[in-house]
Amino acid sequence: MPNQNPEQIARDNIDKQLLACGWVIQDKAKINLQAALGVAVREYQTDIGPADYVLFVDKKPVGIIEAKRAEEGVHLTMHEDQSEGYASAKLKYLNNEKLPFVYESTGDLTRFTDYRDGKPRSRPVFTFHKPESFFEWTKNEKPLRSRLHDISGLPENGLRECQIIAINNLEHSFKDNRPKALIQMATGAGKNFTAITFIYRL
Repeated sequence: MPNQNPEQIARDNIDKQLLACGWVIQDKAKINLQAALGVAVREYQTDIGPADYVLFVDKKPVGIIEAKRAEEGVHLTMHEDQSEGYASAKLKYLNNEKLPFVYESTGDLTRFTDYRDGKPRSRPVFTFHKPESFFEWTKNEKPLRSRLHDISGLPENGLRECQIIAINNLEHSFKDNRPKALIQMATGAGKNFTAITFIYRL
């Protein structure tokens, strides 16, 4: 609609993505948490004001989405404190603990933080996670970044020294919360086997 304001356009885009990911979207006046595994409630009241969206999985609150209009020169990371505030707030009618999963989104760009991490840090995502993903994650006590520390030692049998070094260094990088890495290996060093090995281990 041509007369929509930028934040409403962002929310419309967020709604489309949530629906495509399997969420049922409800208004705060018509909440039915039994309607689906994943229910996103608009403008749910907290003790610090209404959150743009509160995400419920299996009738339990698990996260929030902070909707933001796209503004030139403004980055979503600037709104992380506000999002964390809503995640830490008490939801109306519920005695909840801090919600672990938090998004900031313009409907075009979206960032995600898992506050179960020892050192939580937001990362860009293509879209929202499915309710089934959250359902599985809430069963695990440890988030992905913490589980990386539990990777067993690399079986070195059949690997070349350069492959062992590359895989071990990659895993050390991830354990140190550095999610971007570059592996540089010479032609014929076995890059394909190295990649298959670390993908399997991850």
